[in-house]
Amino acid sequence: MTLPTPNLSLNVNADEQRIEAITPLYQQLLVQLGEDPQREGLLDTPKRAAKAMNYLTKGYRQTLEEVTNGAVFSSSADELVVVKNIEFYSMCEHHLLPFIGHCHIGYLPQGKVLGLSKFARIVDLFARRLQIQEQLTQQIAEAVEEVTGAAGVGVIVEAKHMCMMMRGVEKQNASMRSSVMLGQLKSSAMTRQEFLKLVE
Repeated sequence: MTLPTPNLSLNVNADEQRIEAITPLYQQLLVQLGEDPQREGLLDTPKRAAKAMNYLTKGYRQTLEEVTNGAVFSSSADELVVVKNIEFYSMCEHHLLPFIGHCHIGYLPQGKVLGLSKFARIVDLFARRLQIQEQLTQQIAEAVEEVTGAAGVGVIVEAKHMCMMMRGVEKQNASMRSSVMLGQLKSSAMTRQEFLKLVE
């Protein structure tokens, strides 16, 4: 059976239209900050910034089905599977500043396993949206549970937040760790401890 080819031109056109709409907003921002958008160093900055923001928020235009792409396979594995140190970059919804960190995911397969690279794609799906870290952690855990039908899922996210480092209290060494446990990783202290031990 021949699968339909996605119409990539539609996505490209939508991206181009979005970038064209955002570009003058960045130009106005530069003016309001006291800059001259016509000076040499800033001539192309509004469009570059619009392109960057479009990319950094591409998770809004993706779905869980698209990023996992059917990579769920039958398996007799029933012991804890852990994927560590998935790096990510996200944007704080309060200040539009980055937060950067790593995500650890563990799950108890229940007849199905997910292709390894898809865990990173799930993380990026939600990280490439305006976020708070607690919400990001919850979304990743629920997505892994939905896709795999796992008996339990655990997610730990640790990140440094530019909104705390570059402004406000300006604390350079503080990081935030958040966790979500679902199913047996929430109900079983022994399984949860195994997961925590594996991600140390």
